Amino acid sequence: MKTEVLKAKELTVTTDGQAMIEKARKESVELVWDRYQTQAKHCTFCEAGLSCRICMMGPCRINPKDPQGKKGVCGADADIIVARNFLRMVATGAASHSDHGRDLIEVLKAIGEGKTIGYSIREPEKLRSLAEEYGIEYKGKGDLEIARNLAHLMEEDFGTRLDSIKMAKRAPVKRFEIWKKFGVVPRGIDRETSESLHRTHMGVDNDWVSLLLQGARNALADGWGGSMIGTDLSDIIFGIPTPKESEVNLGVLKHDEVNIILHGHNPVVSEMIFNAAQNPRLLALAKENGASGINLAGVCCTGNEVLMRKGIPMAGNHLMTELALVTGAVEALIVDYQCIMPSLGKVAQCYHTKMFSTSPKAKFPGAEHVEITPENALEKAEYLVETAIKNFPNRIKERVSIPEKPVKQLTGFSIEAIVKALGGTITPLIDVIKAGKIRGAVGVVGCNNPRIKHDNAHRIIVRKLIANDILVVDTGCVSVATAKDGLKVIDAAQLAGIGLMEICNALGIPPVLHMGSCVDNSRIMVLASALANYLGTDISDLPIAASAPEWYSEKAVTIALYAVASGITTFLGPTPPVTGSKNIVEMALNGLENVFGARFVVEADPEKAADLIINHIESKRAKLGLDSRIK
Repeated sequence: MKTEVLKAKELTVTTDGQAMIEKARKESVELVWDRYQTQAKHCTFCEAGLSCRICMMGPCRINPKDPQGKKGVCGADADIIVARNFLRMVATGAASHSDHGRDLIEVLKAIGEGKTIGYSIREPEKLRSLAEEYGIEYKGKGDLEIARNLAHLMEEDFGTRLDSIKMAKRAPVKRFEIWKKFGVVPRGIDRETSESLHRTHMGVDNDWVSLLLQGARNALADGWGGSMIGTDLSDIIFGIPTPKESEVNLGVLKHDEVNIILHGHNPVVSEMIFNAAQNPRLLALAKENGASGINLAGVCCTGNEVLMRKGIPMAGNHLMTELALVTGAVEALIVDYQCIMPSLGKVAQCYHTKMFSTSPKAKFPGAEHVEITPENALEKAEYLVETAIKNFPNRIKERVSIPEKPVKQLTGFSIEAIVKALGGTITPLIDVIKAGKIRGAVGVVGCNNPRIKHDNAHRIIVRKLIANDILVVDTGCVSVATAKDGLKVIDAAQLAGIGLMEICNALGIPPVLHMGSCVDNSRIMVLASALANYLGTDISDLPIAASAPEWYSEKAVTIALYAVASGITTFLGPTPPVTGSKNIVEMALNGLENVFGARFVVEADPEKAADLIINHIESKRAKLGLDSRIK
């Protein structure tokens, strides 16, 4: 049976994306949407979480409605199988983001030991603040000694013998007590992931409630551990993000410059590529090869990192990575790890683009591997930029198509930047929320998914929230969608409700604030804690929510779970693979409210999802004794 070929407008709402999908089809370049179509129809057992491959007595797939087939070979029922599968997703997501944090510790350690060139301590005050939090006596000590000591103690957080990782104490006291009550205070970051894998081995933990609680503890170890470490150390080493103007969409690529795309999730490599691109020798070499300059552009979270700190423009998000190469204008694609499709090497070979992998943890077909470490980073970065420059003359001019002009955006809203915009304290934010000018705040986060029309849900939900006076903060791929939709400029306040518009105009900020990469969701946790502590309450009492309308990855599962475990009700677009267990579905949608004061809500229709989020915000206001507009 022949699969219907969908039109480009049915796949993405972005005009640059539509143009490149059509170009790829004319040039017979296979894209993610083509491969998705070949996978249909999906296995209903897998979608429900009812398939199990953890041992060689199987693999098993069970049907709870079938008396003869409602248990696996070992006797595991739907609750056990779904819980084990879900916990393994959480463990993988926690491991990936926490490993990002570990890489930053290794860079900090190399700086402290004087073993690296190009990296330095950009924010000594934040270094000292973090050292104090870890109990390090820093008076009379230099930055490098403090960095060594802090790196050592942060390494201990991964395998600590203590009862809690250090940063978990940043949570409000009431929240920490909830974690203690239910036995989910995160211990060592690596310990939680290792224990999750142990528990899901055949014949270990076969209580679905116990498995889910371990999932919460594992997720918290990431959200309040590995990810938080990654964010704080990125700020210390590369600088705290501050508001700056930039641009977004495929129009940021240049016809007359060497275009280098930075893709992945870690700023360790991209920071050095940025430094190399400023090298006078390489700039002169670019002109010798017929280019007027060197142009860096980001995709996904590596792009978000250099966007927040350097103002490097964003070419696109997850589902735009192949399409950026289809422009025919990219000399080099440089990747580190996470969310990098193995198809990219083949797409690059359809044009003149060279693809480079740089992490010892991540190699890709069709890519040249140039391993970057803290010790050799600047040298290797210069090699990569030089190779890209020498590739510029190979560009096939008749195949180049940069579809449209870029859209402006204002980015760089770290917590420090937000507090500064508020006059140095969060009191004004509390006051305008109490007054009802801002009804609440929602963190809209997460990925793109070819099962959903690209960027459509992001745009609909965010536009409806700001129109109802709800401030939006975003991270990751959704931040590209909202920027392309023109929501990250001060003039976008005209699309907000009267109250939010007034505040945005007074502060000179857009109604959607970009807080960084996916790892930087930890910034949202810290800000929520600050608000709760100021009010003497818990995070779950605040008029806030989280939303992941187009999520796809295991990391997103972990983020969503640590958000709920932290007291933030989280609204999902795609349904997680748990529907095979009625008990787990009931727990996720309702029962978690009695445990964490928050729950999951699943709604694929973005219009309906936005309404549910608005009602949730208003119900929280009512419980706080504030005016409410519950529909």
